[in-house]
Amino acid sequence: SVCANSKCVERRVYGRRMSHVTVVKSSSSSSSSTSETALSSSSSSSTAAPAAASTAVSKTGQAGTSITTTNSGSNSSLRRDVFPKPSRHDIETKRDPQRVKVFDTTLRDGEQSPGATLNQEEKLIIARQLAKLGVDVIEAGFPIASEGDFAAVKSIARTVGNLDDPPIICGLARALKKDIERCHEAVKHAAFPRIHTFIATSDVHMEHKLRMSREQVLASTTEMVSYARSLCDDVEFSAEDATRSEHEFLFEVYSRAIEAGATTINVPDTVGFTTPAEMGELIRGIRENVRGIEDVTISVHGHDDLGMAVANFMAAIENGCRQVECTVNGIGERAGNASLEELAMAMYVRRSHYNKMLGRDENRLLTNINHEEIYASSRMVSNLTGMLVQPNKAIVGANAFAHESGIHQDGILKNRLTYEIMDARSIGLNKNTLVLGKHSGRHAFRSRLKELGYGEIHEDELNRAFIKFKELADKKKDITDLDLESIVGDEFKNVSGREGGVRLEGVQVITGDRVLPSATVSVTLPSGDTKVGTSIGTGPVDAAFKAVHQLLVDAGLPVDVKLEEYIVQSVTAGIDALGEINVRVRDNQNNRVVSGSASNTDIVVASTQAFLNALNRVILANSSQETRVHPQRG
Repeated sequence: SVCANSKCVERRVYGRRMSHVTVVKSSSSSSSSTSETALSSSSSSSTAAPAAASTAVSKTGQAGTSITTTNSGSNSSLRRDVFPKPSRHDIETKRDPQRVKVFDTTLRDGEQSPGATLNQEEKLIIARQLAKLGVDVIEAGFPIASEGDFAAVKSIARTVGNLDDPPIICGLARALKKDIERCHEAVKHAAFPRIHTFIATSDVHMEHKLRMSREQVLASTTEMVSYARSLCDDVEFSAEDATRSEHEFLFEVYSRAIEAGATTINVPDTVGFTTPAEMGELIRGIRENVRGIEDVTISVHGHDDLGMAVANFMAAIENGCRQVECTVNGIGERAGNASLEELAMAMYVRRSHYNKMLGRDENRLLTNINHEEIYASSRMVSNLTGMLVQPNKAIVGANAFAHESGIHQDGILKNRLTYEIMDARSIGLNKNTLVLGKHSGRHAFRSRLKELGYGEIHEDELNRAFIKFKELADKKKDITDLDLESIVGDEFKNVSGREGGVRLEGVQVITGDRVLPSATVSVTLPSGDTKVGTSIGTGPVDAAFKAVHQLLVDAGLPVDVKLEEYIVQSVTAGIDALGEINVRVRDNQNNRVVSGSASNTDIVVASTQAFLNALNRVILANSSQETRVHPQRG
């Protein structure tokens, strides 16, 4: 033992092998000790007898506690494939229990992207599309964050969670009883509910954020996972910032979580810090050293700060991970999350490679994902969040299947396999075709929207969207699915249409290289009064923005904002294409970024509407007395 005067000196032990550990609690007034099984670490090259190789290790926390580790020598290498026990969800939905489960957190972590706030109706529509996509788990939100979040998770659990072949509906909860209870209340209505609880395990998080010792974190893990399991049979536990946590302590935290009833243990790379080699080694270490690991699913969660999130996940899969936590288009805080479409297609296109590595049938599918719904899911999330997909984004970017080089074009014309490793049709990219015209009726319009995933649109929104469709059909000959998605997306993002916001009535501009650009804007205020304002600017868009802003300020509405981003792109090709505008403004009152978007064949009108949509969201947020809780920052 390295304890002196009943106080332990910390010694870190690093190695590949862990075996038996005894926690010894000493007392200066008594020579008696109490032992319990805990964690240990040893070198894989060690051949010494366990008793001779005994080493005591203590963890930061209460004095008089030491963790004694025992080397057990080298074991045979782990099997690549794992054989988890089929869950109730696997059995009742007839999904392959050995698949890699896809845990989608677009509606929770993805929504934490600056400006990507979704309302309940938008979340429900995306959740239905995710179920159609075939994800195994939908993390629908953080129920204790706000009443709106709770209502959205509950609504998704009641509807999407009870579809035919439904996904698991999951809610996030900190390791606190109030969070866990609130989460259970929201998800319990699903056929397959899950509580996902977490606590930080890295030294920097425990010291500066939690202000808890290691013993306190271990005790909280046991208590809160046990409590969650008493409410719900499916409990996932995450060790926040796992990749920066000391491995021996991390292994013990996971062991305690499994003993308390966790059915999935998640390994988050919270700050996108790790590398593929390190991730693979950590997963191997968990499989070798965590008690009861053979009875649970190992999951990974990661951010893309260093651009390695997807590579890290693939390394984790190679070493025994069987659940990946990701988002559509890779949206999320900072640099975003691991991208669902990239992971799904990597496992589909290279399934022969991974199946061979795992000792499985060469053509066996590794996930439950319906690949032909990938592009539609990407478009929907982009439309409803206002988060544009970069043109060179893998799988779903506009250039993903484009070829500019003459050499490439020649090869593609001769045989597409020369420069394409996947067919665009495999992700559903074959829908940019004429579907409706100006003679199409309302029933046909609604039927097509339903096919595109917008079946839950409200009647008043459908009516407004249909009017916009008819207006567009008079201006644009060929109406495509992309046009329809943009039209209906506008209705969801137009806060003034359904929540008593400020409504744009008209905009007129004068501009040119020989005149001072000016704009006249007419709006209807929540009171019902119509106001008209005029302003000049550096261009027609700037003038319109200034006119709108001044009208709202004069009406006494809380709109102290700064324009941070303005993006214009065409929805389809052609001179008559819809112009899609995305703006981001920073609300100076609470330093929050809010987005707004709109589309129109006239980009000045679209710009003015997008800006007003963003301001309406600011007004709505500032008029609410509700304080939103962040899962990491509290």
